[in-house]
Amino acid sequence: MTTTQTPAKLTVPVSGMTCAACQGRVQRALQKAPGVLDANVNLMMHNATVSYDPAVASPDGLVETIRATGYGAEIPPPDRTAFDEQAAQDAARAEELADLERKAAVSLAVAAVAMIVSMPLMTAGAHTAGDPFMRWTMRAIGAPLEHALPWLFAASPRVLSWTLLMATTAVMGWAGRHFYTRAWAAFRHHSADMNTLIAVGTGAAYGFSVLATVAPGFFTRRGVAPDVYYEAVLFIIALILLGNMLEARAKGRTSHALRALIELQPKTARVLRDDAEADIPVEQVQGGDVVLVRPGERVPVDGEVTAGSGAVDESMVTGESLPVAKAPGDRVIGGTIVRGGAFRLRATTLGSDSVLSRIVQLMREAQGSRAPIQRLADRVSAVFVPIVLSLAIATFVAWFILAPSAPAVRAFSAAVAVLIIACPCAMGLAVPTAVMVATGRGAQLGVLIKGGEALERAGTLDTVVLDKTGTVTEGRPTVTDVILADGAPPEGEVLALVAAVERLSEHPLADALVRAASERGLAPREAERFETLTGRGVVGVVSGVEVAVGSPRLMGERGVDDEHMAPLRAAADAMAERARTPVFVATRAAGDDAWSLAAVIGIADPVKGGSPGAVAELGRMGLRVVLLTGDNRRTAEAVARQAGIEEIRAEVLPEGKVAEIERLRGEGRVVAMVGDGINDAPALAAADVGIAIGTGTDVAVEAADVILMRGDLRGVADTIALSRRTMRAIRQNLFWAFVYNVVGIPIAAGVLYPAFGVTLSPILASAAMALSSVSVVGNSLRLRKG
Repeated sequence: MTTTQTPAKLTVPVSGMTCAACQGRVQRALQKAPGVLDANVNLMMHNATVSYDPAVASPDGLVETIRATGYGAEIPPPDRTAFDEQAAQDAARAEELADLERKAAVSLAVAAVAMIVSMPLMTAGAHTAGDPFMRWTMRAIGAPLEHALPWLFAASPRVLSWTLLMATTAVMGWAGRHFYTRAWAAFRHHSADMNTLIAVGTGAAYGFSVLATVAPGFFTRRGVAPDVYYEAVLFIIALILLGNMLEARAKGRTSHALRALIELQPKTARVLRDDAEADIPVEQVQGGDVVLVRPGERVPVDGEVTAGSGAVDESMVTGESLPVAKAPGDRVIGGTIVRGGAFRLRATTLGSDSVLSRIVQLMREAQGSRAPIQRLADRVSAVFVPIVLSLAIATFVAWFILAPSAPAVRAFSAAVAVLIIACPCAMGLAVPTAVMVATGRGAQLGVLIKGGEALERAGTLDTVVLDKTGTVTEGRPTVTDVILADGAPPEGEVLALVAAVERLSEHPLADALVRAASERGLAPREAERFETLTGRGVVGVVSGVEVAVGSPRLMGERGVDDEHMAPLRAAADAMAERARTPVFVATRAAGDDAWSLAAVIGIADPVKGGSPGAVAELGRMGLRVVLLTGDNRRTAEAVARQAGIEEIRAEVLPEGKVAEIERLRGEGRVVAMVGDGINDAPALAAADVGIAIGTGTDVAVEAADVILMRGDLRGVADTIALSRRTMRAIRQNLFWAFVYNVVGIPIAAGVLYPAFGVTLSPILASAAMALSSVSVVGNSLRLRKG
């Protein structure tokens, strides 16, 4: 007999990735590793999330697999929280940005000086021919510069060339060093990436220029001008670094929502211990501690209010704009702000189990996930760099054979331009940047989207199935009517018996029945032989009396015939017409053979204020809305009328809900199921997108793909609208990333030269490459608005 171990999951920081080819190489290596079940490498998050069989693979082995591809990897400390991971990532990004800012600034300054120093060398050169920008530059600044700096134009060309050689070597060795070391690492691992294209392009230009500087006779004897391209090398490095800097700055803004959540976590808490108040670090708060919170302060930890009251602003966590009143017995979330009042709370979930920490962890996992559309970019990036290298060689050969003058120089310039303009940075950023920004925007709206796949699927939905209790309605049902049958015990006795059995039930209506008995001051009783009959009700024995509470079907199973039910049927129907759920009660005393109908109890659960508007919005978005409930048809119809829902499936058992979801999907529908995330878990899992109404500790409902922290249906429309906008942005990103290369590479190769006499210099190619990456990130950042 073999045993299957539960798959383990590991997220490993990966350093050195710069483009889609890098990401793809690491991912392919991990997916081929023994024991790996699934791997997701994220260029934006600079990490790899691996699901693996611990009997076959190990964390150390996975890290070595990553390192074998030429990139850095370290196993994160086991006690690191989501807050710590994000703080470490933010610190690394800040350090990377500062480093890029220094290198870009110095490189641009040196490149500008090199351009000026190169002007006397370029006047007679052929490497500006065909490039309209370079020709304009020569006309615009050549003559004024010679007039202003006559000594420069009088200097020896060899002195100028050697000066440029030393400056270029210094910049390449400092600011551009990582391009070459990473390209060499990729070469050693029989691969190629963005760094390969940059290193080959600038390296070839540098090598050509060094040879022209050291041995100019080698060129003159062959009728070729010994032109140097130091300024091109410097500008290529400078502009790529500038693009990387702008990209890093923009990528930092994609995590704005996540950082804002982390900043909600207070540093200290005021705790009452041994009748004395003490301010202690929030990490030292223990479960059960009494914490004092005053007006204007942030709630330091999750807890339950034990004394006092106040209005709490939960907008940053749930997206709800209005403060929520809190009284003893209510739960509060750490990081929320007390806008009015003061209270004491008993600390409950702490550290990594807190609501805020779990939200941060969910967001990090979502932002590190992959949308299915990413596969297109992955397939292209897997073959992109080798194809570009081949195109660059073909470009060189074509120009060398066909150029009307200076064939070697023009061939060389065109080949370098092809290598530089084709760097696949934009392609690698097209999908993950949009996913990061969208999941962050979702969190601001009180919507937690668990990953790129759920985000993508939500945009294709055409049918939304809604549970009733706690989804369309408030989920806080209240007993409104108690109508006794002839000969039944007094109302208080009936409620006491009902409360005793319902106290053991998890049904949403059970709490209303228990509260009704408590509010009437009835002493609690104990139930024995309790049993839940799915979709029908509950039974138990209380003080020797058998009690059945539930639907007419349950009454029939207990032998209560239609004749005995008839007197209360009219009352039950009237309750249902007013959107109240009728619950029947039958009892059987010890020694009796037959069950007796005792009462019908009406329970009202009002429709949420935002439900009608949300249903109307879903309709305007072209979505089919279905109400799916286990409640009786008349109650369901009354609730549907109030909410504006036309299609109803009532009196459906939990397994019937799954069957209904599968029936809709069988019709070709793309279905979302919206429920409370607990009772509806099978249906949530069966739907294309499961959306859970979740608050407090229900935030991490496993069955759902999307969690609505705000607790109302407006989040469903927000989720679908956000998904549609995100997919538009992703398609735009991929379109422009592909078009950029489809158009840019032929222009760099010289396709416009025969008709228009136009070519593209390597300097402009590097500027275009940098701009493409920044434009993709900028387009994704538009998702933060609206």
